Amino acid sequence: MQKRILIVEDEAAIRDMVAFAVRKGEYEPVLAADAREAQAAVADRVPDLILLDWMLPGTSGIELARRWRKDQITRDVPIIMLTARGEENDRVNGLEAGVDDYVVKPFSARELLARIRAVLRRSRDDEPDGSVEVGRLRIDGAGHRVYAGDQQLQIGPTEYRLLHFFMTHAERVYSRSQLLDHIWGGNVYVEERTVDVHIRRLRKTLTPFGAEDMIQTVRGAGYRFSASPIG
Repeated sequence: MQKRILIVEDEAAIRDMVAFAVRKGEYEPVLAADAREAQAAVADRVPDLILLDWMLPGTSGIELARRWRKDQITRDVPIIMLTARGEENDRVNGLEAGVDDYVVKPFSARELLARIRAVLRRSRDDEPDGSVEVGRLRIDGAGHRVYAGDQQLQIGPTEYRLLHFFMTHAERVYSRSQLLDHIWGGNVYVEERTVDVHIRRLRKTLTPFGAEDMIQTVRGAGYRFSASPIG
């Protein structure tokens, strides 16, 4: 069955070009020109991936991304932001809103398809999982759920993969570049600051459960996951 990709883009020419590339990649495109049409498309059927323009009339792409990440139905759907904004702060804002990746305009169909395949590959259900428990945190690999004690955490797909890697490699220090290779894949270009953004989001998720200190910053080296306090 073809993967269904929702394209949210208000410029018709770009929307049609992206749809052509998506079909070329043997995916099924669904088109939306604004937030209202995008919400209607999601309500009709949840897509496998969303290509989301930053600048939309009315509700912006960033606002939509935040809304979808809070919704139980769409919180695990990968989102790639299509943006003319290439500044670092803009990219970081997108990542902090829950976006998994971004493509800066103008882009080629080849680059777009490479990003789509990479994000879908990272988010697919048959990723190495398995259950693991460290301290108060527990991952139910089969159910793709994270618990702190008896309470289930609401966690995004990238943060889930990052936490799963940390918990299965506890007490070891990993540099940002090593984490990029393990979580994003060595053949995908992602800036090292992306790791810091997702670490910050993961810590924020763990804070209500008093587990944020399990992710420890090792000055000049990277990050370590440990049930033991820093000392």
